[in-house]
Amino acid sequence: MGFRAITLLLLFSLFHQLLLGEAKFHNVSSLRGKKPVVTNGCNLFIGSWVVDPSYPLYDSSCPFIDPEFNCQKYGRPDKQYLKYSWKPDSCALPSFDGKDFLNKWRGKKIMFVGDSLSLNMWESLSCMIHASVPNVKTSFLRREAQSTVTFQDYGVTIQLYRTPYLVDIIRENVGRVLTLDSIVAGNAWKGMDMLVFNSWHWWTHKGSSQGWDYIRDGSKLVKNMDRLVAYNKGLTTWAKWVDLNVDPTKTKVFFQGISPTHYMGKEWNQPKNSCSGQLEPLSGSTYPAGLPPSSNILNNVLKSMKSPVYLLDITLLSQLRKDAHPSSYSGDHAGNDCSHWCLPGLPDTWNQLLYAALSM
Repeated sequence: MGFRAITLLLLFSLFHQLLLGEAKFHNVSSLRGKKPVVTNGCNLFIGSWVVDPSYPLYDSSCPFIDPEFNCQKYGRPDKQYLKYSWKPDSCALPSFDGKDFLNKWRGKKIMFVGDSLSLNMWESLSCMIHASVPNVKTSFLRREAQSTVTFQDYGVTIQLYRTPYLVDIIRENVGRVLTLDSIVAGNAWKGMDMLVFNSWHWWTHKGSSQGWDYIRDGSKLVKNMDRLVAYNKGLTTWAKWVDLNVDPTKTKVFFQGISPTHYMGKEWNQPKNSCSGQLEPLSGSTYPAGLPPSSNILNNVLKSMKSPVYLLDITLLSQLRKDAHPSSYSGDHAGNDCSHWCLPGLPDTWNQLLYAALSM
């Protein structure tokens, strides 16, 4: 074979490998539990918080905000926490465009499934869209288990299904039983065009705030068990449900990621503090305490799935926002709330990341 033929063969081989690499690189929207990397090598979830005078994206008069998240209405005196935007290290986040969102999802059904952090994110998205198209006709239906905001001119419904554990609480003779292998509630999640799941917050609750009396683990009925083990089993049941019941050609599936709390200042090297009175985020992109163990469990379960589930990896960027909780400025929570988030506020960034994952 002549020199020219060998050169052409090598060039063809190199070109073929580049094509293969390109194909592999762009097939990243279906990452399962790995750090989701979006187009052009950008990890949306590694970055830092920067002051941004264009924030917030709406104000506290939004009709969808619950009193528990409406910090400005209930007396929070500072406003600096409203003025931060998330800046990924390796790219720019696209600006949220509610009208574009409604056009792309015209006639579609979106559902958030989970606990009060899902409520936080659902209300935030509804407010962000409402601020983009303030004159659009909306309807708002609140129920205990299932609530809906409908943007009527576009036929877009954004629903919330409240289920703190994703798996079922079943009433038995002994009381409320957290049943780790049952997910009958999932029937209400079928037929959606987008599902955004979340669960962790309630798995840790004990005493009077615990949502169950017993746990059913297969054939065993137990009074208690390691909460991380229970979470792993419950999440595995959820993963099997998604693999069996969700058609990925018709439904996009996201997991909201683990939302952190800020009750213990030792986690960010201020042992005498909680979220109360915090006025600014941590600088940089590391959190001294590291990621919570529940994040590893979530990652491992997502990796085991056949269905493509996109992880909105919000944990680290939210850990940096010790300033963004309602603390004592909640209209519905007595005491110091370092679990949920003010609206407007941090969940708006979660929804910007959702929008980016859908757009990029």
